[in-house]
Amino acid sequence: MILVTGGTGLVGSHLLYHLLQENDSVRAIHQKSSDLNAVKRVFHYYTSDFDDLFKRIRWVEASLDNIPSLETAFEDISHVYHCAAMVSFDSRDYQKMRRINIEGTTNVANLCISKKVQKLCFVSSVAAIENSNGKGLTDEIDNWSSATDKSGYAITKYGAEMEVWRASQEGVPVVIVNPGVIIGSGFWQKGTGRMFSNVKKGLKFYTEGVTGFVGVQDVVKAMSHLMNSNIQEERYILVSENLSFKEILFLMAKFLGVQPPKFKINRFLMGVLWRIEIFRSRITYSTPLITKRSAKSAMSVNPYTSRKIINDLNFQFEPLESCIKKVSKDFYQDLKG
Repeated sequence: MILVTGGTGLVGSHLLYHLLQENDSVRAIHQKSSDLNAVKRVFHYYTSDFDDLFKRIRWVEASLDNIPSLETAFEDISHVYHCAAMVSFDSRDYQKMRRINIEGTTNVANLCISKKVQKLCFVSSVAAIENSNGKGLTDEIDNWSSATDKSGYAITKYGAEMEVWRASQEGVPVVIVNPGVIIGSGFWQKGTGRMFSNVKKGLKFYTEGVTGFVGVQDVVKAMSHLMNSNIQEERYILVSENLSFKEILFLMAKFLGVQPPKFKINRFLMGVLWRIEIFRSRITYSTPLITKRSAKSAMSVNPYTSRKIINDLNFQFEPLESCIKKVSKDFYQDLKG
């Protein structure tokens, strides 16, 4: 039996659909507050039989910090896809991210060891990989430096990776994937989904920071291929293309049929904006739309290479223009109800 953590998130929900094409049933963890309908929404992008497919998921209510509930979820499990994580660039969420991303992964790793799981796939992030020489494309052999300034998210994803590598030293075959910024359908109020929503509403501003982007379908396809291969104790960057945020936003505008953003934000203006937003969020007790960390990311140039997985698995990534076209179609489908 396969177990998926984070099954109601972007990667987890698309992964569940992919796994159910090859398995009669899959077990997935959800929290009491999780929106299971989000998974149905993702399934309906793929097939009209989404209800029947959804019924084949064996849901277990569990939390990464509740070991007894996790032990129930791990009964008779052979393979684990650990997708659950908290993503935030708000400094107020750092301790919560440590509990979920590091301590939660510690619990998953320990259960993989004690239950003698046959293989573990962990979804990390390119945020946990640092360009050690400051030149060229970042790849899997670049070293992490604790001396440089990093976001709480990056720190906790790196800490989670250390727990996965510990499991590998204690007999669990593991693979780690490090996706870039993931583009996918179904979650229009968070991550890149919110970018589609904002562009549709008439977003006026753009930045020219560069990073690696990848479609969610490529992420789950790579995870499945790696788990079904003999590869273990390896990590793989998953990036389809390195593009600027301007290029991504303009592609979204193109396929949503709206005007692209007109005004470029420079570093000075970005600094003003994130400070204003932090002040607003403190007064209103809300989540800031821009933080110092997210502003820095939007302005930085951080390209990556996926040549390792391309060479090892002859893997082919979907062009981002094609991916954004598909996601735009799904966005309009949801918009029309």
